Amino acid sequence: MNPYAAYLADNNPTEVLRATPGKLAGILHTLSETQVNRAPAPGKWSIREILCHLADCEGVFAFRIRQTLAEPDHVIQPFDQDHWARTYAAYTAQAALDTFTAVRHWNLALIQSLPSEAFSRAVTHPERGTMTLQTVVETMGGHDLNHLKQIESIVTRAVSA
Repeated sequence: MNPYAAYLADNNPTEVLRATPGKLAGILHTLSETQVNRAPAPGKWSIREILCHLADCEGVFAFRIRQTLAEPDHVIQPFDQDHWARTYAAYTAQAALDTFTAVRHWNLALIQSLPSEAFSRAVTHPERGTMTLQTVVETMGGHDLNHLKQIESIVTRAVSA
C-alpha cells in the first residue's frame, strides 16, 4: 500500500514531515544555481525539478488528507508526475521550496490536530487499494526520504565531479 515504506523504515512519519523543509533549505543554501538546475543524467530530474515535484505532491497530499477526512469511501485520483513536470521550467528552486514549506506547515498543523481515531479513516487508491489516513501520512514521510536521498546523491556527485 505504501510504495515508500522501505524509505520510511522505523522513522516516525510526523518527525520526518517536520524535518524535511529545513533539510531541503539547508541543502539548497549550499548550492549554486548551476548545480540546482543540472540534471544528473539525461531524463533525470534536477534538484530544482525534484523540489517542484515535492511542492506539487504536497498540494496533492493536502487534498488527499482533507478528502479522506471529509468524505466516506473517498477514491484518490492518481496523477502522472511526468506530465506535471512539463511545467517545472516556470519555477525557481526557491519558489518550489517556499511553496512546499508553506503547504507542509499547513498539512502538519492539521495532522497534529487530529484525534488518533482519524488516522484509521479509510481511503482507496485505484492502483494501491484501500489504505488508511495513517498510510497516507507514512507515504508522505517515505516520499520525503526518497527524494532527500536523490537530492543528496546529486549533491555528492556534483561535489566529487
